[in-house]
This record gives sequence, C-alpha cells and structure tokens, in this order.
Amino acid sequence: QVQLLESGGGLVQAGGSLRLSCAASGRTFSSYVMGWFRQGPGKEREFVAAINWSGGSTDYADSVKGRFTISRDNAKNTVYLQMNSLKPEDTAVYYCAADPTLRFPSRSRYAYWGQGTQVTVSS
Repeated sequence: QVQLLESGGGLVQAGGSLRLSCAASGRTFSSYVMGWFRQGPGKEREFVAAINWSGGSTDYADSVKGRFTISRDNAKNTVYLQMNSLKPEDTAVYYCAADPTLRFPSRSRYAYWGQGTQVTVSS
C-alpha cells in the first residue's frame, strides 16, 4: 500500500508561482512512476505531468508545457511540481498519483492517489 500526501497549494495571483510537493510512503518509492493531475471546477480530472523512476523521462500536458516542471527526490520519497506563470485557468485541485508497475511516464493507469491540494489563481 502506498500513501501519498500533497502540500504546497494555496492562493496566488496570476503570473505567480507555487511549488507542490507529494510525500510518499513505501520503501520502493524510487521505482514508481509518479504523476500530477488536476480537476478544475466543473471539469473532469486531467493529466498535468509525469516522471519516471530516475527523473530522466518526463511528460507534460500541452497546457502546462514550458510553465510547469516535475521533479523528484528519491532520497526524500518526494515528487514536486514547480508551477510558474500561473493563470486563472490553472485553478484546480491538484492530485499526486503513483504506480509501481509502470516503467515510463503515463497519462493514465495510476494505482494510488493522494487526497489533493487546492490551487487558486486570481486574475
């Protein structure tokens, strides 16, 4: 069983930055593919970014490419999402996800999910 705990959400003005963190339990965190997803008001959950076990392979949604950066620190069992140049349309609950069976960054099929952290971007 893997437990994921997101933090770092909050209220920020458009153009600002936030860094989300996701702390994971489990001795084999370094082997997991990790992902970030978000669900805005009245919208379906959507893929944001994903990273492989080493951090050497990443994938981003077109809507965040060039503004968001996913990274991980396996020594700390933590994955990060650095969000720059935030826009009001980035407002959402952001979820961290993990999967021990994937080998490459994925936009779906994650086995474990966190509870989410709210990000609100004001115009």
